[in-house]
Amino acid sequence: MTDAKTITTYNKKAAQYADTFSSDGPDRTLQDFIDLLPEAARVLDLGCGPGAASSHMRDAGMDPDPMDASEGMIALAKDRFGLPARLGTFDDISGSDVYDGIWANFSLLHAPRADLPRHFKAIATATKPNGILHVGMKTGDGSNRDAIDRLYTYVTVAELQGLLTNAGFEIIHTHEGADRGMAGTVDPFVIMRGRRNG
Repeated sequence: MTDAKTITTYNKKAAQYADTFSSDGPDRTLQDFIDLLPEAARVLDLGCGPGAASSHMRDAGMDPDPMDASEGMIALAKDRFGLPARLGTFDDISGSDVYDGIWANFSLLHAPRADLPRHFKAIATATKPNGILHVGMKTGDGSNRDAIDRLYTYVTVAELQGLLTNAGFEIIHTHEGADRGMAGTVDPFVIMRGRRNG
């Protein structure tokens, strides 16, 4: 399931989002993820947005597969970075042992809670043994829309740990913090990395 209002917001605000979160190189979190992967790693950028992370991964010698449910974001990823970005939702995660890594940076928080277990299972299936998953989520309880009409599913740290381990990942890193997003609020978050059990 894809929330139409969330996609509409990203289509309308794609350029603003890209300008707000642009960077000349990978931040510490992305660099740490890159450092865990083999040379020329195949990486699914799940919810790639305007493509900055995929661009940095490509510059690091990796082979990114950027995918997003927003046509506006896909157009930006192609136009600004020349990426082979493709339109797709979480339901389009497919294949077995395809990716050395999956970068799901604050994208799965738009999936309904009831769908999260099957999405994480599909991610695990698509990841090669010993491959790395990065996931960022906002923390809290329940679900809600923000000031610009994006629908969020909030998770607790323990809940996200359970989703990863139940899908077949060993958790290798957890970081909690808070940051200001495009809606203007400062929200708590958790970043977690898991290694797929071989």
